[in-house]
Amino acid sequence: MTPRLQFPPGIDIERFLREYWQRRPLLFRQALPGFDCRLQPDELAGLACEESVESRLVLERGGESPWELRQGPFDEADFQQLPESHWSLLVQDVDKHWPEVAGLLEPFRFLPDWRLDDVMVSYAVDQGSVGPHLDDYDVFLYQARGRRRWQIHQRTVSDDAFIPGLDLRILSEFEAEQEWLLEPGDMLYLPPNLAHWGVAEGDCMTCSVGFRAPSYRELATAWCDDLIERRAPAGRYRDGPLQPQAASAEIRPEVIGQIRQLLQQTLSDDPDQQRRWFGRFITETKPHLQVTPPEHPLEPQAFLNRFRTSGILQRSSYSRMAFSRGAEGLDSLFANGQEYLIPSEEGGFLPVITHYRRLHFGYLVDWLQQPDYLQLVCRLYNRGHFEFPDE
Repeated sequence: MTPRLQFPPGIDIERFLREYWQRRPLLFRQALPGFDCRLQPDELAGLACEESVESRLVLERGGESPWELRQGPFDEADFQQLPESHWSLLVQDVDKHWPEVAGLLEPFRFLPDWRLDDVMVSYAVDQGSVGPHLDDYDVFLYQARGRRRWQIHQRTVSDDAFIPGLDLRILSEFEAEQEWLLEPGDMLYLPPNLAHWGVAEGDCMTCSVGFRAPSYRELATAWCDDLIERRAPAGRYRDGPLQPQAASAEIRPEVIGQIRQLLQQTLSDDPDQQRRWFGRFITETKPHLQVTPPEHPLEPQAFLNRFRTSGILQRSSYSRMAFSRGAEGLDSLFANGQEYLIPSEEGGFLPVITHYRRLHFGYLVDWLQQPDYLQLVCRLYNRGHFEFPDE
């Protein structure tokens, strides 16, 4: 059963987006009635021991230095040697590895899918925390077990306000303006760049639903790299007609004009190319979270027969999808940084195939009678974005 987000009294989705999203914090008491992620601390520790899982340990005390950061993967002995208090284990992308935790993303799909990033799960013993800090993205902090006290302040933080010499960006000074004690089932929304500090009161587990927010520099770099790859001409600079120069060190205006023309030809692009680039960029996944193609690829007709028999097609937990409507009769489906073009249509094929994690044959049967759609779904299966339940 998909958990449903319970907003505080007097607040609905529209008001939340208008007044709170990316503006100010909001506390949700018993935010997801009936939801249980079922993840136990020893199971989280087991994930942190896997090579393909990104994990960290933060020891405020008991390490080789205050606020020591240790990177995973870990082994069982690492956990046996930890102190009784003041440490936290953080595991990224738990939604990719634990189906029940993946269900925590569903209540937030009133926000664009391409903004959703992952669910990080942190386990902390008494007084465990990662220190007072800032995040550059929106986050919903769901208290899965135990209690954690959250404090915030909304004052501007300067670039030199962090403790030097640490692997973590911890604020050197923090004076709380508001605080909340979260019990199991409670949740706190925090907008970007809000100073906050969460401290466990006894053992606790917190699920952090984080949102993808590329920096302007990341966007500009990726956009320029894409343009250079597609549009920069081969070869090297060549002089135009030259005349003898009286001052040999001068860079002449006609040279600057030639360079400007070259750069303008390379960097200018049309809006549809920007649309397609952004879809590829924003659906890229981390190198260790790649889909795995099936051992035996299928031809379209064989795939259709298999889908009809199985009745269900499941999306890989590593598959990240989005779509956009295009120009010139072509729409774009994006999956893990790749683009798939299909004829534009007024119906709901793209919303259906990108929304559901479990696709019933009946959802797609009418579209699958058309070669373009059948070939696309088959291609996605052969690249590992979908799988049958018995595989």
